[in-house]
Amino acid sequence: MILEPLTVAGNKANLSQLMDYVAWSAAAIDLDEAAVYRLSLAVDEIATNTVLYGYAGAEPPGDITIRGEADDERLVIYLEDSGRAFDPRKVPPPEDLDRPLEEREDGGLGIFLALWGVDEFVYERVGETNRCSFVMYRRGVTNARTAEGNAE
Repeated sequence: MILEPLTVAGNKANLSQLMDYVAWSAAAIDLDEAAVYRLSLAVDEIATNTVLYGYAGAEPPGDITIRGEADDERLVIYLEDSGRAFDPRKVPPPEDLDRPLEEREDGGLGIFLALWGVDEFVYERVGETNRCSFVMYRRGVTNARTAEGNAE
């Protein structure tokens, strides 16, 4: 099932529409509540970074398009923008996760949590477009990450 895409101007005021789209898409395939939360957190983090950094100084900012595809096993949310090229996978995880919050340096935690929270994450630069793909499997479906985690 291909879900109707949504395109909004890339500004903070429109981030809630993207979160509504994620919730609607997850409900369409009955994704469990914990998975919906992790997926929403991931999409929100990447979209917020697009607004704050990808479109920084752009007047007007570019658009963000979100679209979904679902089948019996998974939901894939695609987030596309025309901001500066940025691969979130290249951001190193914070080295100070074991330290109290007030002792940690700023930056990197949101992206780390976003990538960690989804079952699969793919980034690609297609022409002048950043495309992030967030994959969430339905409960009980084995995927590479689940299998890897169980093997450890």
